[in-house]
Amino acid sequence: MGSATRSALESARAQLAASTGIDLVAGEQLLFAARTIGSSPQLTSALTDRSVEPEAKAGLIGSIFGGFTAPARGLLEGMVANRWSSGDELLAGIEEIGIRAVARSAPASVEVESELFAFGRAVASDAELELAIGSKRGDAEGKLSLVQSLLGRSASPQTIAIAGHLVQQPRGRRIGALVRHGAALVADVAGKGVATVTVAQPLTVAQRDAISASLQRRYGRAFTLDQVIDPAVIGGARVQVGDEVIDGSVAARLTELKLRLAG
Repeated sequence: MGSATRSALESARAQLAASTGIDLVAGEQLLFAARTIGSSPQLTSALTDRSVEPEAKAGLIGSIFGGFTAPARGLLEGMVANRWSSGDELLAGIEEIGIRAVARSAPASVEVESELFAFGRAVASDAELELAIGSKRGDAEGKLSLVQSLLGRSASPQTIAIAGHLVQQPRGRRIGALVRHGAALVADVAGKGVATVTVAQPLTVAQRDAISASLQRRYGRAFTLDQVIDPAVIGGARVQVGDEVIDGSVAARLTELKLRLAG
């Protein structure tokens, strides 16, 4: 991420935090804008051209997305007025603010990140479904229809909106990365982190609580756990938070022992 993008993203996050009237509709509109802009190289280029005045970019946004709610249009105009290191990073920025806006609209009782992880596991468990959703040749509307039929009434409107957007505009990311990205943003809105816990067998409630408490002590914030079952770990757990991996699995210990004996 370039320095221009970091500054622009910080500004966009601050603008979102200060905005009122942010609801599910506004979030969905921002995600729609990301897909629309991303589908047009000419539009993306115009909105990231540093020689174009911010007023001209705002006018372009108004002419294309004039039907948006005032909060959504204001956020979008603010983002394109800033400098971004590349067109792809502008799209990533609009996507992030859109997901954060959608997450803000969710009731406190709804765990959107957990629903996203459940969606990811469902897709990964079906090779044909994963191929259909992940295929570069599949049309966006078809992928959205698959998401809606899969989630149906079992997920919140916020989860459907985020998952639907991500599969329509993956930008080179596989389903696992898409889900982790979306869930991490949703969790961050609630002041939480996301940890992927890989174990040989499903965790008990006590084990989940113990891991959550340990992570909170280590990082100073609560965590949502994404549980991945992999018999290859044999026992113990492999925990990943961002780029940091805490490998306490039996498989890792056996590997370390073999290396010591070989040396």
